[in-house]
Amino acid sequence: MENVTPVTVSRHSPVEERQSALHQIYQQVLERQPYSFERRSLAQAEKNFLTDKIGVRRFLKELGQSEAYLKAFYFNCSNLKFLDWCFKHFMGRAPFDHTEIELYSNILLKQGVKQVIMALLDSEEYRKAFGCFTVPYPRQQKQYESPKAYLESSLLNHEYFGQRGWVVPTLYWRQLGLNCDAGVCRHPEADELHIPVSQTAEMLQAELLSLLRKMDVAQAKQIIGSLSPQQRELLQRSLRS
Repeated sequence: MENVTPVTVSRHSPVEERQSALHQIYQQVLERQPYSFERRSLAQAEKNFLTDKIGVRRFLKELGQSEAYLKAFYFNCSNLKFLDWCFKHFMGRAPFDHTEIELYSNILLKQGVKQVIMALLDSEEYRKAFGCFTVPYPRQQKQYESPKAYLESSLLNHEYFGQRGWVVPTLYWRQLGLNCDAGVCRHPEADELHIPVSQTAEMLQAELLSLLRKMDVAQAKQIIGSLSPQQRELLQRSLRS
């Protein structure tokens, strides 16, 4: 993972520096600059930021709950993939493990999107990494629990929007051995054997079933909750067989 020069503003930053930081915030969080109609809904938050009424962290809280962010990364995505992107955008890394995913999944299910964003931005890790005035960026940990953790953060931070679809998060598609680079997750054997997409679903369900059997109930429920109705039906058939 390449080194990134952090973008930071202060109480004494001129408006030009704040405009540059604003551009970087959108690039990090929306992965693009907002469209004109989105900018209108963000106008007050932008004004407050540019006039030094709020800092980076406070602006991120507004942006993370905005229609622009939720339309892109929440409404048409699975809860698990949404959390994947939240960690990428606001923490500069992938979720560490199933325990961290379970923690934030519970917040999302019981308290909603707003509290997920608040929990990330109010976390001790965020404060130590970025404070109130530094724009989040893809970052390297001083040490990783495993090569797997390093690779997952690197893959997620280099993943552009929609590259690996809107359902399966990084942690799980790697465990399942899927290839999601075309936006639709497929098992590598399906490509090698030229198996049609319609037949690949059965293979994926077999892999998913194997993974679910290794997990506890809470983790399994998280994955099942992210499946489409058709995928759930296939999974039920697998469980009955």
